[in-house]
Amino acid sequence: MQRIGLIFGTDTGNTEEVAQKLQERIDWAIVETHDIASCSVEDIQQYPVLILGIPTWDFGGIQADWEDFWPILEDMSFQDKIIALYGLGDQFGYGNYFLDAMGLLHDAVRDRGATIIGHFSVEGFDFEESKALTEDGESFVGLALDEDQQFELSDERIDRWLKQIHAELDNLQVLSA
Repeated sequence: MQRIGLIFGTDTGNTEEVAQKLQERIDWAIVETHDIASCSVEDIQQYPVLILGIPTWDFGGIQADWEDFWPILEDMSFQDKIIALYGLGDQFGYGNYFLDAMGLLHDAVRDRGATIIGHFSVEGFDFEESKALTEDGESFVGLALDEDQQFELSDERIDRWLKQIHAELDNLQVLSA
C-alpha cells in the first residue's frame, strides 16, 4: 500500500483536526501525519506523495510554524513528488485574502518541481480575492475549507476531495507502487 505523508501546521487545532479526518478516511493508502513544527527535510522527502495542510492567518499570512519552515522549504526539491494541498480560511472575515497561504505554498512546491493534484471548485464559496486560485479562476489549487463560516460543509467537501485525489493518484498509477 502506498505511503502518504500528511504535513500540517496549526495554531487553533482546526488544521490538525482536518488532518485527522483525512487520515481516518483514506483507506486506500497508509497516511502518516507530521506537524510542520517538528518536521525535518527527511520527514518530508521520504514520501513520494504528500498532502500539505496550511491555514491562512489574518490578512493573508502564513501560519507561524510553516513560516519558520519556509526558508528550508525554499531549498528543497519536490521533483518526482505528487502533492495535494488543503487550506483553511475565513471567507467572510478575510474575503480579500481567502486561502492565500495555500496559494503561496502551492507556488513554492510547484516551482520546485512538484506535480500538483486535487484542485477544488470555487462553487459554494463567497470571497473577494484569493492567491489560491487556478489560472482560470474556477478552482482552488487544493481543498478549500472554511471552519469559521461553513463548518457544516467540511465533511462533504473532504469526502468529495478524497474521492478526487484517489482517482487522480490512480490515473498516475502511484497507488500500486
